[in-house]
Amino acid sequence: MTPTPPADAAGPTELTLSRAINAGLRRALESDPHVMLMGEDIGRLGGVFRVTDGLAKDFGEDRVMDTPLAESGILGTAVGLALRGYRPVCEIQFDGFVYPAFDQIVSQVAKLRFRSEGALAMPIVVRIPYGGGIGAVEHHSESPEAYFVHTPGLRVVSPSTPEDAYWMVQQAIASDDPVVFLEPKRRYWDKGPVHTAGTQPPHPLFAGRLVRDGTEVLLVGYGPTVRTCLDAAEAVAEDGRSAAVLDLRSLSPLDWPLLVEVTRRVGRVVVAHEAHRALGVGAEVAARLTEECFYALEAPVLRVTGYDTPYPPSRMEDLWLPDVDRVLDAVDDALAW
Repeated sequence: MTPTPPADAAGPTELTLSRAINAGLRRALESDPHVMLMGEDIGRLGGVFRVTDGLAKDFGEDRVMDTPLAESGILGTAVGLALRGYRPVCEIQFDGFVYPAFDQIVSQVAKLRFRSEGALAMPIVVRIPYGGGIGAVEHHSESPEAYFVHTPGLRVVSPSTPEDAYWMVQQAIASDDPVVFLEPKRRYWDKGPVHTAGTQPPHPLFAGRLVRDGTEVLLVGYGPTVRTCLDAAEAVAEDGRSAAVLDLRSLSPLDWPLLVEVTRRVGRVVVAHEAHRALGVGAEVAARLTEECFYALEAPVLRVTGYDTPYPPSRMEDLWLPDVDRVLDAVDDALAW
């Protein structure tokens, strides 16, 4: 793998999203000796997606640890390390492999800080590559975010750009609350500018971001669907209409003040995510915006999502995943209401 280039003092460095996470992890390891990385094949191999490439060589196997194929054991060990003052970062190799660790995450990681009235910190980051679009089967292409968003005590975030990936992984590691860090795997190879020489993150960890302004419809996405929404907004503009795009970035907590402010101004909302439709993040966004913005809405809040079936064979995933055409169909429905 090509090493991360040094930051250019004259401007940002161009990185893929995966290399931006690598650079963020490197900076966290350099800044705090209590940061440790744990996961299956993350050391010598550098992870399935090579996100941790080179870190074990530079920081040693005591800090970048290859673990057995036992997700429950990874998270159980992380709980003990966190109680001893470490800041473990646990990689789950694929989204569908997280379920053996679900008991540890929900029963222990999410509850210990609350149960101890804040006396015990749980500075654990659970990195999960998630979502489809890489030609893989179930257990390698799932979107399990709703399980964790529904669990009090967990923070859940997902970057959509290399810049966000670089800063958000460092912010997550610095948090004393446990953070589920969802990495959109089909965006791992997307490139973008990253300000690696800075010292302050450009945005708070748990804040959304309006990435494109507009006046007629608001497209809401996170992780892999932000780019889909931006492409749809470009197509809308070619038809002489105006679409805003909001990147949620944080799923728990959601940035309700920003969502409400833009919704009241625009009046129509379409939410896009890869996860199943039923009881997904989009359902919560739709319900709460309806409660708080009822008289400002010009149409129902619409959702463009995966279907309520198990993830399909790879040949069919393009039909299953939300794409620009499906988002545009929802925009047409919202504008025609």
